[in-house]
Amino acid sequence: MISKKTQYALKALGYLAGQYGKGPVLIADIADNKHIPIKFLESILLQLKQHHILESKKGKGGGYYLAEAPKKTTLAKVIRIVGGPIAMLPCVSLNFYEKCEDCNELNCGLNRIMAQARDATLKVLEKKTLHDLMDGYVLG
Repeated sequence: MISKKTQYALKALGYLAGQYGKGPVLIADIADNKHIPIKFLESILLQLKQHHILESKKGKGGGYYLAEAPKKTTLAKVIRIVGGPIAMLPCVSLNFYEKCEDCNELNCGLNRIMAQARDATLKVLEKKTLHDLMDGYVLG
């Protein structure tokens, strides 16, 4: 299950994808439209900016906007930035691997199944982009 923080990040990015090319968007507008607590959203957007998913403009007419076209940023990338590993177990994570203390991975049925689950999940999340998160967009 993804965290509330990750859900909020994806909702905010979906909103920004729908606003792409229209200029910076105020945090308050994102928070109001997506029903996200503004203080929580501020920290999420700052984290996404630090990882070059977002850019910002200060002052009048300022706000946040996507650093690149919505079709160029995968959901897998965003989830890893905000939520950490996509895998359900650390011993099958591609980017956050940690060896299990109490099992032999070469002979572990749970490891094999969770690796398959990770691969199936990644197959979807690496193909879907911020464009797919836009409200009203019909998945194909």
